[in-house]
Amino acid sequence: MRQTDRAVCSVICRHEGIKAKDIARELNMERAEVNAILYSSPLMKELCWQDREYCWHGIMKQTRPHIGLQEFAAYYDSVGNFLLLSEAEWLEKLAEGCVNIGRSLSDTRGLFHSFRDCREQLLGLMDDLRSMAGERCLDWEIAFELRLKRSRHVRIYADVLIITEDKVFSLEFKMKKQAEPEEILQAAKYAPYLEILFGPAYEVIPVLVLTAARERYGFERIGDADALLPVCSGDMLFNVLDEYLGFLN
Repeated sequence: MRQTDRAVCSVICRHEGIKAKDIARELNMERAEVNAILYSSPLMKELCWQDREYCWHGIMKQTRPHIGLQEFAAYYDSVGNFLLLSEAEWLEKLAEGCVNIGRSLSDTRGLFHSFRDCREQLLGLMDDLRSMAGERCLDWEIAFELRLKRSRHVRIYADVLIITEDKVFSLEFKMKKQAEPEEILQAAKYAPYLEILFGPAYEVIPVLVLTAARERYGFERIGDADALLPVCSGDMLFNVLDEYLGFLN
């Protein structure tokens, strides 16, 4: 993924429609180079589109609320509205959203059980957040089952996104006690694309959540890289957010 591709995509998503010549001017690039990116980059095919006036647009705005995100998530709303829903109401909305985004609802592998388990973990997290950080977290955004693969060139998946004022926590849930190396890689895999989707104003933090574990919180190496990934049990999710948001400082 080239930095120039990321820069062009970010400029497009910051505007309400922008032409190639203006992108080139803003980035101090040659227009021919910008055009080559616009018409050949997989990122453009996935994250941007062109109108009849030859203006380019991002599929999602990079400001709160993130208009457009609801088109690619089975459920997207504020944390406050999520907490108002009963389990049955939330599952109904989630299932309807899964159909809309083409997410299979086959329950052969306990899909709905995993949905309920995920919700329970997040309800516990929100209780902790409200007791320690107050009501500010109710204005955060939350998205479930993000599936972005419009052009088949780039795929962006996420189980849950928690979007604060300047951070995106991408939570990968596994109903397990131990983390496998491939699951650590999977949790980190889509972070670079989420960074492009949300723009430079947001820090993206991928997290692996082991819902069958208890009182676990630490960091695991991502493959052969020096980077580390937060890995926690569901009851320790608050500690991950505190690590980056500093509630207890």
